[in-house]
Amino acid sequence: MYSTLVFDLGNVLVPFDYAPIIAKLNKIQNGLGDRFVQLYKDNYEIHRNYERGNLHTEEFLTVALEWVNYKLFGREFCKLFSSVFKIDDRVVGLLPILKKNYQLVLLSNTNLIHKKYGWGGYDFLKYFDKQILSFEVGAVKPEKKIFRAVEEFTQQPPSKHFYIDDAEEYVSAAKELGWGGIQFTSYEKLYEDLKEKKII
Repeated sequence: MYSTLVFDLGNVLVPFDYAPIIAKLNKIQNGLGDRFVQLYKDNYEIHRNYERGNLHTEEFLTVALEWVNYKLFGREFCKLFSSVFKIDDRVVGLLPILKKNYQLVLLSNTNLIHKKYGWGGYDFLKYFDKQILSFEVGAVKPEKKIFRAVEEFTQQPPSKHFYIDDAEEYVSAAKELGWGGIQFTSYEKLYEDLKEKKII
């Protein structure tokens, strides 16, 4: 039924946690981590614009370094900002199995710093035929444009795509375009869902 499996990155293949960053910043200066995360939340449109590619890295860093009271240099901040990821080995372990029968596409709301200093060097990326990244296509989920970018690559009708994302809103957006999809909540549930749909 499906020819292409499309995976979200964050909190599916690579769980992420900002708590250690906050703790490290608080050690550098009392309350600095709390200040940073509050400013990040209050100005979330800056994060979104950076993910959408509407903000250059230099522009984002200008703001982010002010948020950390210039206690870090640019490269130091980039490394710390990108140290949030870890690999879910069980989910990643499904990729070579699925690759035997399906085209695999990575679809992520992400930014250049996180790719360059964080997840971009992970070995499991070799299983993907294509990475569709928000900052490269100029759109973020749940916008139609980013899903259409996948279809432009695969040259397959919407019904041939099956999407896995931890955000229900993004799965719903894919389904509205005619894709199949499931919300990721755990490896166990993912495996059950894939078996039920005879994907694995």
